[in-house]
Amino acid sequence: MLKYARERGVKVMGETCPQYLFFTIDNLRQPDGAKWICSPPMRTKDDNARLWDGLSAGVLQTIGTDHCPFFSDGSRPIVYEGSEISIPGKELGKDDFTKIPNGLPGIQDRMPIMWTYGVRAGRITPNQFVAYNCTNPAKIFGLYPRKGALLEGSDADIVIWDPEKKVKYGITHSHQRTDYNLYEGWELTGYPEKVFLRGKLIVDGDEWKGKRGDGRFLKRGEGEVL
Repeated sequence: MLKYARERGVKVMGETCPQYLFFTIDNLRQPDGAKWICSPPMRTKDDNARLWDGLSAGVLQTIGTDHCPFFSDGSRPIVYEGSEISIPGKELGKDDFTKIPNGLPGIQDRMPIMWTYGVRAGRITPNQFVAYNCTNPAKIFGLYPRKGALLEGSDADIVIWDPEKKVKYGITHSHQRTDYNLYEGWELTGYPEKVFLRGKLIVDGDEWKGKRGDGRFLKRGEGEVL
């Protein structure tokens, strides 16, 4: 329907998230299925394949995350930024599934997952990878070219990417404030080496150099319909 509408001049855009490209209703049926509860819910393998087709063909415009990092078991604290922390999570629905918090983590996972299974698998091009993750969102929200571009006057938000770095991914690599990772044990190829925020080095290899308060509020401008 998105393709149909756009071909007829309707100003509409579409987004997917990595979880909808890989997981299905079968994950919800697992003993730990609460980890996969989010909205919209997981569907079928046919839906996974159709979304990949939409990305390959440019029918979709962005790849988001819907990052919402509830704990799997909020009764057990983890160490995060040097302090123990626990947040009520999926265990709230152990006796009533309607009380399971709706959402899952994914903001750190998106780019290495999409590079391995999108770019390296030949489903999307490197240029599409950059457009879906960076350029298109900046344009849609009226933040381009301050964001989403490597141009004079842009914010110098830069990722130095190693396309051949191999990582056995999972919670040991995660800086997300939660106790599980949906991609635990996945073999990835392609991972960031350095990350700069407005020209400041905030990730150097495995070392986090950022600090709370580094972010800035940006008032959005008039966005584009891509």
